[in-house]
Amino acid sequence: MADFQNCDSCSSSPLELFERVTAQGEKVRSLKAVKASTDEIDAAVKLLLSLKVTYKTATGQDYKAGSPPVNFSPVSNNGPTTTQDEDFVDPWTVQTSNAKGVDYDKLIVRFGSSKIDKELINRIERVTGQTPHHFLRRGIFFSHRDMNQILDAYENKKRFYLYTGRGPSSEAMHVGHLIPFIFTKWLQEVFNVPLVIQLTDDEKYLWKDLTIQKASDYAIENAKDIIACGFDINKTFIFSDLDYLGMSPGFYKNVVKVQKHVTFNQVKGIFGFTDSDCIGKISFPAIQAAPSFSSSFPQIFKDKEDIQCLIPCAIDQDPYFRMTRDVAPRIGYLKPALLHSIFFPALQGAQTKMSASDPNSSIFLTDTPKQIKTKINKHAFSGGKDTIEEHRKQGGNCEVDVSYMYLTFFLEDDDKLEKMKQAYTSGALLTGELKKVLIETLQPLIAAHQQRRKQVTDEMVKQFMTPRKLAFEF
Repeated sequence: MADFQNCDSCSSSPLELFERVTAQGEKVRSLKAVKASTDEIDAAVKLLLSLKVTYKTATGQDYKAGSPPVNFSPVSNNGPTTTQDEDFVDPWTVQTSNAKGVDYDKLIVRFGSSKIDKELINRIERVTGQTPHHFLRRGIFFSHRDMNQILDAYENKKRFYLYTGRGPSSEAMHVGHLIPFIFTKWLQEVFNVPLVIQLTDDEKYLWKDLTIQKASDYAIENAKDIIACGFDINKTFIFSDLDYLGMSPGFYKNVVKVQKHVTFNQVKGIFGFTDSDCIGKISFPAIQAAPSFSSSFPQIFKDKEDIQCLIPCAIDQDPYFRMTRDVAPRIGYLKPALLHSIFFPALQGAQTKMSASDPNSSIFLTDTPKQIKTKINKHAFSGGKDTIEEHRKQGGNCEVDVSYMYLTFFLEDDDKLEKMKQAYTSGALLTGELKKVLIETLQPLIAAHQQRRKQVTDEMVKQFMTPRKLAFEF
């Protein structure tokens, strides 16, 4: 899938789009110069126009020959904007000019979801009898669709299931990729429900410069990292699209049902596809939608079609599931419910993107203690002042400080986190000291993950990825 925790699955940059428009314009001119057929010229012109639309969507500017983009303001999902501070969020690209990151309150309004408020968090605590996860307490999971409906069903002894996933675009995952899995594991344990995890190796083959074999290999490697999070093999099914789609008639039937009820125009409107995109991309959203329906997994749910699904994911994945929720009633299924997380920031700051091709943009699960220390000390964006004197006098800004942001994800002690926030804001705690706390938090966490991953055998991966009955009766 475009990742359930968006990080490195991004579309072309504005500069790359500019170059594509320029190249296509030259092609149109050369076709006209050699008096090519009308059909050939028309097709090239149509592609040029669609590329110009894509360029304007990504930059907020009309294409001008010889003027590559410098300061660009992407267009939001709801149409053009001229505001430099407007965020751009879709399943492949997350862009913001704000050092604090995306404005999530605005995103809730734009996407039409609901804020996870204190009342809902308290209800989750009452229903489960467990202290809410710190991701909930700290607003890391901040938005939802129909979570109250899930809780109603659970209180009435009606079971639901969890669905999340990973788009395997690289062999090594980074700490940001762990967020949906850490939270999903907690949800699975407190509610005691089945979990399906989709590895969209097909999507990565369609979007990236990968062979099918390489996409499959990445899926297996990523599955090992997911298993190392500690999921229960008796309650969890991990599947690769390239494998499972060919062996599950129930899954494929649901893909086709979704495909029949979504038009090309709708898909273009939701995802920004153009006439030049391959048909695999246009049909892919139906594949990401299918795990939302229990009949896609007959081994787990028999042939029951009324088991509701709850999807924890980063909010950039919401367009897939807005589409799914629109289609569900029309094909006789329940709408999936969702829990949305904020984005995990790159080391260089919340307005830059992480990339699997840039080893310094995040902390990878393969990093050594020394690499972790070096990356944080050298690359973690600081909210501190330029000199110790200034910092002591004016204090630091936790809202833009990446070390503090990372600690909100990985430091579980609320009191310790709050004390550090106060000390850093007052100037009593220096940037180097804050970074030291983050280093001491992440080094053992990643070392422990690496130890667990070493215990994951190929046979274990095969068992997790074999369609089978789980430890539940339906």
